[in-house]
Amino acid sequence: MTIDIMLPFWGDPVLLRQTVESVIAQNDPGWRLTVIDDAYPDPAVAEYFAALDDPRVRYLRNDVNVGIIENFRASVGLATAEHLMVLGSDDLLLPGYVAALRAAVERHPDGAVFQPGVQVVDENGVPSLPLVDRVKQRMLRPDTRSGDVVLTGERFTTSITRGNWLYWPSLLFRTEAIRAHEFRDDLPIVLDLAILLDIAFAGGSLVVIDDEVFAYRRHTESASQKAILDGSRFTDDRRFFLETASRADERGWRSTARAARTRLFARLHALTTVPTVLRHGDAAGRRALWRHILR
Repeated sequence: MTIDIMLPFWGDPVLLRQTVESVIAQNDPGWRLTVIDDAYPDPAVAEYFAALDDPRVRYLRNDVNVGIIENFRASVGLATAEHLMVLGSDDLLLPGYVAALRAAVERHPDGAVFQPGVQVVDENGVPSLPLVDRVKQRMLRPDTRSGDVVLTGERFTTSITRGNWLYWPSLLFRTEAIRAHEFRDDLPIVLDLAILLDIAFAGGSLVVIDDEVFAYRRHTESASQKAILDGSRFTDDRRFFLETASRADERGWRSTARAARTRLFARLHALTTVPTVLRHGDAAGRRALWRHILR
């Protein structure tokens, strides 16, 4: 079994090199890496890959910048292995990632999505666990100390609707499971949760394993942070959760519908952003924030 590691790139070339080196350092050789450069203007990126003598690494460059959603689509479309991941260009695989995920697939060959243990680091690579990640890992993530946890159906949808505790760049997908769905152009901030719920509603399972084999880089400045200031994050969240509630109602999945309408952890997270939005956000952002919290 080979894992296709798809890496859409636009960002810091130094961090990209660290990411690539973390893939090459895997203690299990069962991987292929495909980098999709979204026309980043620094020629040093192409030069780095031209000098990288490893047949397992493929470098592709878009003629023009197409944006992250199109690069995600390309990542899924170009994969040829039975399993793939869409790695962030500044995150890190710890040395045992491929080995741990291949073993998990052997234990759960029908799994659609696999979530390993994740450590969080800051912009400088220093271990960090801000409030959002403490909630994810200590309150929302299932306890895997006694073994793998498999979520399907309403348990899967309710778990990630109550609070999205998954780390998208660390996830391993069965290729046919993710390829059966489409990334949504109208949900740029929550497109990961949207496609995960598509997989869940289609009958796919989520396998959660204990092995901590991934390092997720948490930036203080990100696309989601900017969307918080202008209010688009909150507007998109409310619209998406209402859609999810209606979808769950059609299935008779009451716990999912209730979680989607309550949006408890999403609203609590919004509360933590109040000081930042009041100081730095615009009027539309402040209105969207209060609607998100109170309605």
